[in-house]
Amino acid sequence: MAVEQDPPNRVARRKQRTRAALIAAAQSFIAAGKLNVPVLEITQAADVGMGSFYNHFDSKEELFDAALTEVLDVHGALLDDLTASLDDPAEAFARSFRLTGRLFRRRPQESKVLLASGLSLLNSDRGVAPRARRDVQAGMAAGRFEVADLSLAMAVVGGALLGLGQLLHDEPDRDDASAADAVTEHVLKLLGMPPEEARRICGLPLPDLAAFGQAGSAA
Repeated sequence: MAVEQDPPNRVARRKQRTRAALIAAAQSFIAAGKLNVPVLEITQAADVGMGSFYNHFDSKEELFDAALTEVLDVHGALLDDLTASLDDPAEAFARSFRLTGRLFRRRPQESKVLLASGLSLLNSDRGVAPRARRDVQAGMAAGRFEVADLSLAMAVVGGALLGLGQLLHDEPDRDDASAADAVTEHVLKLLGMPPEEARRICGLPLPDLAAFGQAGSAA
């Protein structure tokens, strides 16, 4: 008698759920700073079998890389959506920075994954780093920024963002919006923008993040 098999689409959905569960488990461990956790503990947290793990990933390191990549991609896509209407690269840069500052509180696990990645985040070709560099370069070309050393400027920008995120986690009573806007204003001035213009841009209205708070798997 023939054995009934699941249709291909059901099998694919089950594989997607398993992979998503493993990535979510990995993100929770990264956020908690538990990078040396054994594979068995990850599979238990994901509620999947050890064999299922190796159907998707060759190693824990590959899983953790995938977990970080997903966070970066989700965050980058969100910034693209929220800045798509802007023609001024300086405003796009400022909006991305201000929103990312607010997202440190609104997406605590995602932001902890970003902070745990540390300096590697600054050199990544995904997420906020390449978008920030693109907007700064475009702002330089448009005469909105005056930067003598782009790489040095981006190192300072990235350090300011990571420092802001850590501060907001360390001081939960601090107002995230005012802190993010204050740091953004300082960064804009660092990039050569006149103080009055930096203050004006940081006072512009932002898109409502409530509609995006549940987007992505890492929130």
